[in-house]
Amino acid sequence: MLLIITASSILAFCGLCASEDHRSIGSGSDDWWISYPAKSSASGEDVNHPSWVLDALKEKPVVIYVHMDCTTCKPQSDALDEIVDELGENFTYFDFAGDGSEAMANEAVVYDPDGGVAYVPLTVILTLAPDSEGKVQVVWHSTEEATGKEWIKNYVEDAIYYYEENSGSWSP
Repeated sequence: MLLIITASSILAFCGLCASEDHRSIGSGSDDWWISYPAKSSASGEDVNHPSWVLDALKEKPVVIYVHMDCTTCKPQSDALDEIVDELGENFTYFDFAGDGSEAMANEAVVYDPDGGVAYVPLTVILTLAPDSEGKVQVVWHSTEEATGKEWIKNYVEDAIYYYEENSGSWSP
């Protein structure tokens, strides 16, 4: 038996392996969320996505970062700067001051993972993925913690993967 291995067959095989590593859609603390997650005071309720987020999702996944110029936010800011340098061409990035001065930053509070008072740093990642019925929806994940580069990079790479797989089937 002759086995011919081509570059495309290797890529197809690697794509199958990589898909097992992607986060699921659900309401758990590590899932991509369609509605507010289980830990939120608004658990299960729909999210009213701002129009500027939906517009940006027509082109790429979205990363939103709301922060202050403080020691608590500095590690997350530095990590995001590195991710933007590495992968920024693959997503739209919104960087807002968390002092309430920017209307768009105030609208980003809709992505508070707890459903309460939003704290900084607030890091939000949005992409497109199918719901349990196969309909492509906006999915998101957020945190109010300084998570570090690896956490951000994993979610951003996952967002890019899901976006590439599902953006053609999304009707905003």
